[in-house]
Amino acid sequence: MIFEKDVKIILCSQSPRRRSLIEGLGFAVEITSVDVNEDFEPGIPVDQVAKSLSERKSLAYKNGHKENEVLLTADTLVSVEGEILAKPENEDEALSMLKKLNGNQHQVSTGFCLRNHLKTESFVESTQVFFNKLSEAELLWYIRNHEPYDKAGSYGIQEWIGYVGIQKVHGDFFNVIGLPLQRVYKELRSFLKE
Repeated sequence: MIFEKDVKIILCSQSPRRRSLIEGLGFAVEITSVDVNEDFEPGIPVDQVAKSLSERKSLAYKNGHKENEVLLTADTLVSVEGEILAKPENEDEALSMLKKLNGNQHQVSTGFCLRNHLKTESFVESTQVFFNKLSEAELLWYIRNHEPYDKAGSYGIQEWIGYVGIQKVHGDFFNVIGLPLQRVYKELRSFLKE
């Protein structure tokens, strides 16, 4: 038992990466999902969008909670020079996004929301990522040999492109995968003590 009492995390996400990360913290995990509109007004700061989307997902979950359960919702966004890069629809979109990141610095922001039968709290964590300059042939090889289509910004740092294309990271590495683990753990401890 990590905390004073057993805690079960209801992870509202279909991301296998998030599931693996939260399980790595030692919690019992139940997976669920909700459908929400992920549109947002242009011009809103990226951190606010990420936090708002995680809150929207939390509010969409209607199944209730037992006393020892905490609902965890999250949304990860990639942005470069203020432009949010969503998940690509096709190879052309993936290549266009990777070209914007290529040889550049970008931000990964994850909003996450904790909710139990008593309260709701939400947070955001940002990480700066520095991308090496890769050739177009290398970018296309990555797109065609990996699965960028379920990833914000068209890449996964835990894949080939991360091995050769990421020069350095300032902030939580796991945030770039989809969940800022140290912050989630810290906030869960505080959330459960109150």
